[in-house]
Amino acid sequence: MRFFIVDDDEAIRSILAKIIEDEDLGEVVGERSDGEQLTGSFLNMQKIDILFIDLLMPIKDGIETIRDLMGHYQGKIIMISQVESKELIGEAYALGVEYYVMKPINRIEMITVIRKVKERIQLEKSIQTIKTSLSSLLPADHTAVHPAQNENSLADIGEYLLSELGLVGHNGAKDLIEILHFLFSDEEALASDQNFPSLKIIFEKTIRKRLGFSVSEQDISREIRASEQRVRRAIIHSTAHFASLGLTDYANPKFEYYAAKFFDFMTVRQKMIDLQENPHSSSTPIKVNMKKFIQMFFFEAKRLRTEMNQPH
Repeated sequence: MRFFIVDDDEAIRSILAKIIEDEDLGEVVGERSDGEQLTGSFLNMQKIDILFIDLLMPIKDGIETIRDLMGHYQGKIIMISQVESKELIGEAYALGVEYYVMKPINRIEMITVIRKVKERIQLEKSIQTIKTSLSSLLPADHTAVHPAQNENSLADIGEYLLSELGLVGHNGAKDLIEILHFLFSDEEALASDQNFPSLKIIFEKTIRKRLGFSVSEQDISREIRASEQRVRRAIIHSTAHFASLGLTDYANPKFEYYAAKFFDFMTVRQKMIDLQENPHSSSTPIKVNMKKFIQMFFFEAKRLRTEMNQPH
């Protein structure tokens, strides 16, 4: 990954460059002390993947610079600032920044943010590659798609959503991907949202597909329970992820988009209160609406796949 840093504080530029270098996250290919004369064409020619930009700078501030870059710069933007104004933070997210990171810079937080943005870039590139391949292979009426192409695109969509939900690498991630494949193979689920299968059917058929039909009923039942437990823990983990995100910035577009859609919002709100009272507590019980989460995981994947298969 190629990084460019815009900040009027030389110490901040040095700290960011050292974090990127020490953690082998990529290469800092340029720095500036102000947004003046920074253009999208310049950043694109430099092949900048991630732009760090300060909010407050003496000549041309970060918000103004980002406005001028809109529609021209093709990479991702991480804003860094000591300003805690919700209005400015909300405006920054509305302009398309991926993260708004508060100064002073916390090394661990910054590494986590950079890695998440890198994951997003890689997943978007993967989805775009598949979309391009499908477009070149599909006939004019888009009716003949090879099953293997569908499988690959679905796996990438699932991974993208797991990243958005804070579940990359979680034990329940594989179960959710398998459930997604089952739901896309289930004609009733695809035909009508009202005929969505029950959780019992979803887990039973997904596990039977994984283990085969020669496995004993006892083994099937045992693995169904284990799968349900992994998915439940994944949902709890994702709930805590969005509660933490909401506490940091209630106007974060990811929080606004996913929190109420995938979870019972009062559950997220209660978790936010719990984390505010005790940031290190993870033992507070959470009410899990597993069916809602799985339904929304499927519906979002269906929406994304429809977008992928639309002609350019």
